Amino acid sequence: MRTLRRYLVREILLATALVMGALLLLFAFFDLVEQIRDLGRGNYQMRHMVRHVLLSLPGHVYQIFPIAVLIGTLFALAQLVASSEYTVMRTSGVSVMRLMGMLMSAGAILAALTIVFGEYIGPYCDQLAQRLRSRALTGIVLQEFRSGLWLKDDRSFVNVREVGNDGSLKGVRIYEFDEGLRLRAVSAAQSGVYQGGQRWMLSEVSRTTFTEARTTVNKLPSQAWTTVLDPELLNVMMVKPAQMSAARLLSYSQHLRDNRQKSLRYEIALWTKIAYPIAVLTMMILALPFSYFQRRQGGVGGRIFAGIMLGLLFYLLNQLSAHLGLLNEWPPQASALAPTALFLCLALGMLWRQERR
Repeated sequence: MRTLRRYLVREILLATALVMGALLLLFAFFDLVEQIRDLGRGNYQMRHMVRHVLLSLPGHVYQIFPIAVLIGTLFALAQLVASSEYTVMRTSGVSVMRLMGMLMSAGAILAALTIVFGEYIGPYCDQLAQRLRSRALTGIVLQEFRSGLWLKDDRSFVNVREVGNDGSLKGVRIYEFDEGLRLRAVSAAQSGVYQGGQRWMLSEVSRTTFTEARTTVNKLPSQAWTTVLDPELLNVMMVKPAQMSAARLLSYSQHLRDNRQKSLRYEIALWTKIAYPIAVLTMMILALPFSYFQRRQGGVGGRIFAGIMLGLLFYLLNQLSAHLGLLNEWPPQASALAPTALFLCLALGMLWRQERR
């Protein structure tokens, strides 16, 4: 039985790796097409584009892990069914529950890889890719902390507490330094609205100027601010919740609650991260009855197509559930776990039906 388990695990891991490689090539091609439009803008050259695409791949690995596992497991099991190995295993006394246990051995490895990519490799590489692109396009670097978004623009450091959905800024602080890196002025504004042409209009500004002789504070109802920063760059550089690790999502959600701000978006993303390894195991359970159920209804190609459709359905349901949960303010656990629970019930129902037959 141990030999059979190793054989099944090896076949599933190999098939999943091949499917993952094919999907990553497809995603890399789409990323290249998308990045070509920025080629030549600023200092963005071919080498930056290639590095950005390569650094984006670990994030894609995490996103498509359940789909790749489903298709890979379907392919491996379909091959066993086509060569009658599956039938031999069943007639030799291997029950469906024991086969499920063998699948879970491979599933544990794949779920662990999902956690590694989702918690460490993916977020780190996504941040590197965003910084690389920003530095090449505009020459400025942004970084998000608990205190907000920080960026360096020439000899100025800018802190933005919050970026609105419309691209407006709230809680803007600008620290201006001279060539000797001495602080010369600090401007604090309640809000900022983009006027176009790299020009912002800051409202309710308090500007403190430092000289060798004295310190001067001026309060202005509004002030123009010229910078290379624009709303498009902010939207690109603001880290999306799906690209954050679970630990960071938990910390940031707590930070928002402590400051009486809405944290539902980040809580849904956190529970989605928690549900993803479970989704990998669910996809493997679903592949077991589905591959055998379809043995007379098409060859391996038909099963692969069915796996792709199921994987896309799972991905779309995940996105739909998250957006509906955010709009209707559903509990984040329900919004994140509902698609996985639905597919798990489908898999168990198909297993029960197969056993009754």
